[in-house]
Amino acid sequence: MKRHLVIATAAAAALLAGGTVTAVAVSGNGAPATAPAADHARQDTEDLREAGAARVTAPQAAAAALKAVPGKVSGLDLDQDRPGLVWDADVLGKDGKWHEVTLDARTARVLNQHVDRENDDDHAQQRAALKNARTDAATAARKAAAGHGTVTSVELDDDHRTKAAWEVETITKDGTEHKLLIDPHTGTLSTAPAHDDNDGGDD
Repeated sequence: MKRHLVIATAAAAALLAGGTVTAVAVSGNGAPATAPAADHARQDTEDLREAGAARVTAPQAAAAALKAVPGKVSGLDLDQDRPGLVWDADVLGKDGKWHEVTLDARTARVLNQHVDRENDDDHAQQRAALKNARTDAATAARKAAAGHGTVTSVELDDDHRTKAAWEVETITKDGTEHKLLIDPHTGTLSTAPAHDDNDGGDD
């Protein structure tokens, strides 16, 4: 559920037309690229607008998702999607299957839900981490929100660490974004290392 910012431009068309290229495409595969500061600011503004428009908090979204699919929430993401502003929730159901639930971020109404049948083997480690976690997604979100703004994303991350951790992203009213880690066993909160901001580049 990580967001990967890709800035697409009509560079070739602009060059052919004799125009001026003002932006360069940013690639998620680690290829050399540059991104103007304005694009980052625009993304921050978007995140802030989404956070301000949401009437349903991350813990409330988790509760609504579990009402639709009993089990354990492994991830939540606030996103502007085709139906509007939504919370996308990943749930490991009591049936042992992975479910994706889309909730209206203003009413918590379930807009869509389906079983994720793809790459279940890839989730084996996350499945084990989720079952052993003493701190759930809602609790992790509440801990991160205290003093750090509005939660926009929660994910049980076991890809880039020696042990699993709840990775929570928040944004404050002045547009400052925070990435926090919550230990799933102890509930201890810490700030994510700075290099984690770029961990999507190798995906």
